[in-house]
Amino acid sequence: MDNSQEVREFLTSRRAKITPEQAGMPTGPRRRVPGLRRSEVAALADVSVEYYAKLERGNLAGVSPTVLEAVARALQLDDAERAHLLHLAQAADGSDALTRPRRRTTRQWTAHRSLQWTLDAITAGPAFVRNGRMDLLATNRLARAFYTDVYANPHNQANLARFQFLDPASRRFYPDWDPAADIAVAILRTEAGRNPHDKDLHDLVGELSTRSDAFRTRWGAHNVRHHGTGTKRYHHQAVGELTLAYEGLDMAAEPGLTLTIYTAEPASPSEEGLRLLSSWAATPQPPSPAPRSRSY
Repeated sequence: MDNSQEVREFLTSRRAKITPEQAGMPTGPRRRVPGLRRSEVAALADVSVEYYAKLERGNLAGVSPTVLEAVARALQLDDAERAHLLHLAQAADGSDALTRPRRRTTRQWTAHRSLQWTLDAITAGPAFVRNGRMDLLATNRLARAFYTDVYANPHNQANLARFQFLDPASRRFYPDWDPAADIAVAILRTEAGRNPHDKDLHDLVGELSTRSDAFRTRWGAHNVRHHGTGTKRYHHQAVGELTLAYEGLDMAAEPGLTLTIYTAEPASPSEEGLRLLSSWAATPQPPSPAPRSRSY
């Protein structure tokens, strides 16, 4: 696969983030580029300038793991960035063909009964399954209620990234909207490196890039991350402020999918909020108003 542009932009963006001081390199008055020079990265990685220049032009095909690790150390990549670089190299020489997940769409994949039983057995917090495109594929009842804003607008297509960048309701739902947006794009960028053959992902990125300046700017930053655990703030239309911890678990039986569970600190206002949300979810709701028309 020709992913040379992706490789070039990723390596260039990482090099621009490392200052000479951070790398232990001498500084001088005539630096015309942000971050490190190519020659400095080459020296830190113990490769020739010509060889590193070839890598940064986007040619990772056939590069050894030893060289990739040396470049990762020189650029001070974190674990998520290292994995992303490895995935880019695998895609460049085709060695990901046997390890990449099969391409899925929400129309083709349905949670098997035992998985849905597992989700339904989780009653104290929202639990759901998503893919790397951030499609909500299966939920328990509390997750469906938690994401009522996402499901209320059919244009979101039960996709958290579309909701984040194209639905005005996300500005209320995510009180810390900018960090949440950063995370959403980093998840998609990570998936693009891990599964570069997913046409649905390419289509989603193209749609969001066309329609959202906030997405397009973040996508160009080439930031990636592992999204396994943390805490986020939300504002739910029915129960108000919630501060929830989350754990994301990769599903061994379904490569490429993640089971995420939200919980609240015991005896906290957010735990009471989740109990109220559970009661709200169990109460029949009036029909939702027809969605506002939106131009495309």
